[in-house]
Amino acid sequence: MEQNVNSKEKKVACDSEKFRKCIKMMRQLVSDIQGAPYPGDDFEPELYKIWYEHVQKAAGECFRYLDLNFPLEKSDFSKTLDNLFDK
Repeated sequence: MEQNVNSKEKKVACDSEKFRKCIKMMRQLVSDIQGAPYPGDDFEPELYKIWYEHVQKAAGECFRYLDLNFPLEKSDFSKTLDNLFDK
């Protein structure tokens, strides 16, 4: 029985670490998005291009992490989207 408890504790610790990393990545992505160049009078397309490429890379990393570490949630989310658009 003790071995089962340790196994469950390891799974919870592992899941907890996954969630911590996921939250950290999401916070960074939101921060990156908030740092978008403002399209005012002094708007510089080159700065926007650099920002856009950076945010796209960060978003891709987040999606890959989610796909690898939360596959069931991805499936559930896809089903929910399918149901929304089938109506």
